[in-house]
Amino acid sequence: MSSGETRARIEQMREKARALADAAEHTSDPEERQRLQEKSRRLQSQSEESAMRSGDIYPPE
Repeated sequence: MSSGETRARIEQMREKARALADAAEHTSDPEERQRLQEKSRRLQSQSEESAMRSGDIYPPE
């Protein structure tokens, strides 16, 4: 995988994490909110780990 593909994949992961966090804010079901928040945090963590492995030292914007 090229560095451009890796960066694109990491950015997709970050976008998905933001979308999940946004969905969590707008749901009225507390269990669903917690599930979405946890999934968002997990995905954000994975994207940060992937970025560090690929040598991308810049934090997400």
